[in-house]
Amino acid sequence: MFAIFASRRAARIRNVALTGLATVGVAAGAVTLMPTSASAAVAPQSVHPASAAHSASQAATGASGDLDGWIRQSLAIMKAKGIPGSYEGLHRNIMRESGGNPDAQNNWDVNAQKGTPSKGLLQVIAPTFNAYHVDGTAHSLTDPVANITAAANYAADRYGSIDNVNSAY
Repeated sequence: MFAIFASRRAARIRNVALTGLATVGVAAGAVTLMPTSASAAVAPQSVHPASAAHSASQAATGASGDLDGWIRQSLAIMKAKGIPGSYEGLHRNIMRESGGNPDAQNNWDVNAQKGTPSKGLLQVIAPTFNAYHVDGTAHSLTDPVANITAAANYAADRYGSIDNVNSAY
């Protein structure tokens, strides 16, 4: 996610296509733009299991187990930790990076070629997740809330806010 070259960005822009209804992580009937299969992050075949930590935090906050709930839960943690960002900024970047699929995994870019594929809603690599993990979230790269919050923490450090990210970062 974070070692992106201009050519990847250009390729992703060229390969964006309207694929119809999103089937994972987005409410039925929502239309989204997703990269074509040649450039899209690849989702594992299994359905994303909610981690025990995520389930416990979800129950504690009453957040729903969907994209809207994950974003709202992340925003609450971000606010408590002083990490800037908005719902719109998170949602825009999530839709571009994973189409709302918490199991998305990029198996083709430079990170994957080096053995560290980008994963999750905001396509975070393990070293970045570990460096920017936010206490109070699960220590799991693919946990939706942990992934969003760590990526927003990274974006705040590098760009001032996730809201300032308008392309692959």
